[in-house]
Amino acid sequence: MAQNNAQVTQDISQLEKVRREKLAQLQAEGKDPFRIVAFDQTHHSVGIKEHFEELENSDVSIAGRMLFKRVMGKASFCNIQDRDGRIQVYVARDEIGEEAYKDFKKMDIGDILGVKGFVFKTKTGEISVHAKELVLLSKSLSPLPEKFHGLTDTDLRYRQRYVDLIMNEESRDVFIKRSKIIQEIRNFLAGRDFMEVETPMLVANAGGAAARPFETHFNALDEDVKLRISLELYLKRLIIGGLERVYEIGRVFRNEGVDTKHNPEFTLMELYQAYTDYNGMMELTESMFRYLAEKVCGTTTITYAGTEIDLGSPFRRLTMVDAIKEYTGVDFDAVTSDEEAKKIADEHHIEYETRHKKGDIVNLFFDEFCEDKMIQPTFIMDHPIEISPLTKKKPDDPTKVERFELYINGWEMCNAYSELNDPIDQRERFAAQDALADAGDDEAQHTDEDFLHAMEIGMPPTGGIGYGIDRLTMLLTDSAAIRDVLLFPTMKSIKE
Repeated sequence: MAQNNAQVTQDISQLEKVRREKLAQLQAEGKDPFRIVAFDQTHHSVGIKEHFEELENSDVSIAGRMLFKRVMGKASFCNIQDRDGRIQVYVARDEIGEEAYKDFKKMDIGDILGVKGFVFKTKTGEISVHAKELVLLSKSLSPLPEKFHGLTDTDLRYRQRYVDLIMNEESRDVFIKRSKIIQEIRNFLAGRDFMEVETPMLVANAGGAAARPFETHFNALDEDVKLRISLELYLKRLIIGGLERVYEIGRVFRNEGVDTKHNPEFTLMELYQAYTDYNGMMELTESMFRYLAEKVCGTTTITYAGTEIDLGSPFRRLTMVDAIKEYTGVDFDAVTSDEEAKKIADEHHIEYETRHKKGDIVNLFFDEFCEDKMIQPTFIMDHPIEISPLTKKKPDDPTKVERFELYINGWEMCNAYSELNDPIDQRERFAAQDALADAGDDEAQHTDEDFLHAMEIGMPPTGGIGYGIDRLTMLLTDSAAIRDVLLFPTMKSIKE
C-alpha cells in the first residue's frame, strides 16, 4: 500500500511539473491566463437547459471549470462546470481558429475557461454551447482526483472542501440547500414581524447555556474575554429595550468534544418575542419546521436515513416526567426527595454526581432511556428547575419550569422557555450557578450584574427559543454528520 501511495505522489508531482511547464510556455507567448481580470458571464448551465426553447441559436457567454475533454481531430467536446451544474461545449477548429484550437487541445482538466457561443442541441439531443470564442481564464496547476472515483477520503473531503465541492455534486447540493434553509428562515420570521440583529461574540461573561467557553486575552484593554456560548443574554437586553421581536443567526463557540452531532464552532439561531410564552414558541416552531420542509424539500414528509418523518401532522406534546414514565415505568412525580431519586438511579445503573438533585436525576433518566426514542416530532415539556436557571417556574408546580425541547430523529432540535423576568429570582438562580462553578462545574453560568440591572429596569413576559441550524440542515438534507453540513468543520491540525 505504501509503495502504491508513493507511486501516486510521484505521478502527481510529474503532472504538476507538466502543467507548470505549460503555464510557462503560455506566459512566454504573452497568453498568461492570470493576467485576465474579468469575463462577461451572461448565463449559467442550468438556466440554459431550463430555457432552451427561448435560447436556442442565441448567443451566450458561460464560464466554469473544465471537467471533461474529448478531442476528435477538427472538432472536440468538453464539459464546463459552473455554480449551478454542467453543460457540454462543442469546440470546432474552423469556428474558433487554428491557433485557439491548438491552445484548447493543450488545456488540462481543472482549467477554468470562458466560452462565448450559441445554444444548440446535438444530434444525440444534448443541449450544448457551440463555441465561437474560448478563453483560458485560470490554469489549474494541481490535478483533480481521478474522475471516476472522485474525492472518496472522508477526512480529505473535509480538509479540502474546495475539491469536494468540485468533485461531489451531492456536497454542493447540501450547501446550496443550507443557504436556502437560512434564507427561508429569514423569510418566515419577516412574515411574523421579527427584526434581525447582531450581538457581541467577544464577551466578559459567557452565559445563556451550560457549556465551557473558549477564553482569550484582549490586549488593547488588557482584559480576559470569552467567545460567546449563547446569544441569549444580549437578545433579552433588546427585549427589555422595547424591540419586542428579535432574532439572530450567528456563530457560537463551545469548548467541547467533536462527534457526529457536535462541532465546537456552530451556527445557532435564537429568537425572543415579548408578550408570549413557551406555548407561543411551540406554535411558532411547529409552523416554521413545516414551512421549511415545504419550501426546501417540497414536502412535509421527509426521509432521514431511510426513516420517514412526518412534519405535517401536529407534533406530539409530552412532559419529561411522563416520557420517563412511558419508557421506564418510573413516576418521578411520586418521588419526594433527592435521596429517593438517587436510589432509583442506582437501581437503573444511572451514574450521577454527589451534588445532583432530583431534577438532575430526572434529566439523566430522560437522556438515557427516552431521547433516542423520539423519532417523530415531539415536544418534551416542563423540565426540572435545577437544569433551567433562566426559565419561569410553572405556577402550579415550582419544581418545574415552562420549558420545552423539540426532538426529531432522537435529536434535540431546539430549546425554548417562558423566559424568567423576575430579577430577584434570577439573582438567586445565578447565585446557585456560582456555587456550582465554585464546586468545580466548568459549564455552570456566572452572575451577570449588567444583565440583572437590565432585568431590574423591567422585562415583559417573553417567550424565547434557540435552534441549532447545523442539526436542522442535517435533518433536511439527510446528512449523516455535522461535518457534512459545515463548509469548514473543525479538524485536528496535520503536523509536518
